[in-house]
Parts: sequence; structure tokens; C-alpha cells
Amino acid sequence: MTITITAFERSPDGGQGLARDTRVRWALEEAGQPYDVRLVSFAAMKEPEHLARHPFGQIPTYEEGDLALFETGAIVFHIAQRHGGLLPGDANAQARALSWMFAAVNTIEPPILDLTIARIHERDKPWAEARLPLVKDRIRERLKQLSARLGEADWLDGAFSAGDLMMVSVLLRLRASGLLDEYANLAAYVARGEARPAYKRAFAAQLAINAPDRARS
Repeated sequence: MTITITAFERSPDGGQGLARDTRVRWALEEAGQPYDVRLVSFAAMKEPEHLARHPFGQIPTYEEGDLALFETGAIVFHIAQRHGGLLPGDANAQARALSWMFAAVNTIEPPILDLTIARIHERDKPWAEARLPLVKDRIRERLKQLSARLGEADWLDGAFSAGDLMMVSVLLRLRASGLLDEYANLAAYVARGEARPAYKRAFAAQLAINAPDRARS
């Protein structure tokens, strides 16, 4: 059965790998699974057809036969369970990988997204300048904790897993802020993720969709 995912027709990041379909693409590339992509506009994302796949009108979605999924973490975990390459064989190690997946989206990502909100959506507020350092400090606290746990290891828990895929994808959102560079081992950790052939293929596929728009801008 052919796997079909949805992605932005025109990604807000211009194809720099920050849209969440990149995480699903990466997982499929790691698992060696071919897939098709259905591109959707922002308007189409709010139409009944897409809302039937994703009740909150977002991307990505995942379809395979009679299975339809939304939420990136759930999709990546499904891919990891069904195919090889993203979860260790030991049951306890699999559970720990799942813990890191949840940590990426529940603990690390929220303050990072708060920084995006503060910089873009709240920048014209009278209190924006005063709030920004507080938001950055909350991110630093999480990065400090994550950095301490990672130490000098290559990956979070032994071999590369879906937990690392999700964590690297989340940390990539900090590239423009410079905050990641304050933690050398985390910056190196993200670089190792980006160097994986599967990530490079996923990034190139997402960039190729947006490259014509970039060329015209």
C-alpha cells in the first residue's frame, strides 16, 4: 500500500526543514519506505476534505490503506513500530526511546515555540522587549538539562532512534536564535542528525518543493 503524507504547498520557512512534514519524511527515509506527498494550501487545510484527515487543520497527515493518522509524534512512532531502523530491539530501550519522543514535543519544544510567538506574533506589543529575555531563559534551562543528560554521547540512549529524530527536529528550530551554540554538545548532536543520509534526503525533498518560490522572491 502506498504511503501518502500531506505537506505545505508553500512552506512558511521556505523549505528549510522546519515544517513538521520534514520529521515524517525523515522517519520514512530512515525506514527505507517510499511515499507520495499531497501538497495543500493554507485555504485547503481548512476545507472539510483535509479536516477529515486532521481535525485541527494542520499538516502533516499520514495515509496508508485504510489507516489515517495526524500528529507528527504519533506518525513517527507508527513508522518506527511498523518498520525497522528507528527503534532498538530491546523492549525497555524502546520504551526509553518513546520517552525521548515525548520529551522532545512536550518538554523541549513548547518554550522554543514560545520564542517564535514572542518574536513574530507579539513583537508589536508594549511588553514584548521585556518578555523576550524571560522566554530565552526558559529555553536555556531546558537546554542546560538536556546538555547535561547527553554529555559526550552521540545519541540520547545508545544508538540513533526515533527519540533522537524528534529531538534533533525540535532543536533545529533554534538555529537562527544562536541559543543552541551556547551548548557545544547539543550543537554537535544536531549536526550529527543533519549529517545522516536519510535526513539529507528528507530535507532535499522538502526544499525542492519550495525552491521555485525562493527563486522568484
